Amino acid sequence: MRSIWFSVLAIVLCCAHAQAADYYKVGYVQVDKLLQEAPQTAETGKKLEKEFSPRSLELDKLQKQIRELETQLDHDRSNLTESDRRLKERQLNNSRLEFQSKQRELREDINLRKNEELALLQERINKAVQTVAENEGYDLVAYSGVAYASKRIDITDKVLKLLGKK
Repeated sequence: MRSIWFSVLAIVLCCAHAQAADYYKVGYVQVDKLLQEAPQTAETGKKLEKEFSPRSLELDKLQKQIRELETQLDHDRSNLTESDRRLKERQLNNSRLEFQSKQRELREDINLRKNEELALLQERINKAVQTVAENEGYDLVAYSGVAYASKRIDITDKVLKLLGKK
């Protein structure tokens, strides 16, 4: 929230001071649009999918085994001795716990990697914004969180174009 107020304050000060100075060039960037449309976002999704697909397939296989155990237990329940039934139920419960544990670990690992990749993308976006701002002589570029920004000062597409160059 504080950064939003600093951005607004900076814009207001620039606009107020613009009367005294000749001219300030102000730009605006829609970070959410950049994160959605940057080519690196799709690349990251494919990269993570490839990285985690073996573990996901393993989870699918384990889930299928659990269903088969459930079906087998339901089918054979009347023919099993009490001790055999308890043993199979214990095996089924252990398989379920293993599945839940592996599923939780996978989710956590995916989230960690997503955050790592997001940090890299944000760094790249910041560099692209800075490059566009410096090349085109902007005095101030504000990120999302601004109450209003005219399309005239929106440089998001320029930054996207630069990100597309890689």
